[in-house]
Amino acid sequence: MKLGLVTEFDAAHSLPGYQGKCANLHGHTYQVEIVVEGDVGVDGFVMDFYLLKKIIAEALQDLDHGYLNDILPNPTAETIAQWISDRLKNDMDGTAVRLLSLKLWEGKNKWVMID
Repeated sequence: MKLGLVTEFDAAHSLPGYQGKCANLHGHTYQVEIVVEGDVGVDGFVMDFYLLKKIIAEALQDLDHGYLNDILPNPTAETIAQWISDRLKNDMDGTAVRLLSLKLWEGKNKWVMID
């Protein structure tokens, strides 16, 4: 069965070597949509939403209200999504679920997806 959760974080970045406005320091409100998959346990849950929210919050805490260039050398939407995906997969190791997909919205109309 699949579970989904949506959350947001705010961060600033610049794109080194990019020819355009995004080479300058700027920020976004990012929206992260996460889908996990697992079996329904004897308790009736795939995973408690509270626990899933906690895992995601911990994964995003280094990014929220941060300067993404301090974490990633070229913080494009693609590299940010991959970083979040890798972190979540690591943090979910040992749980009953696996990360099925992640969609990262950079602002309102632009997104990248890992599935």
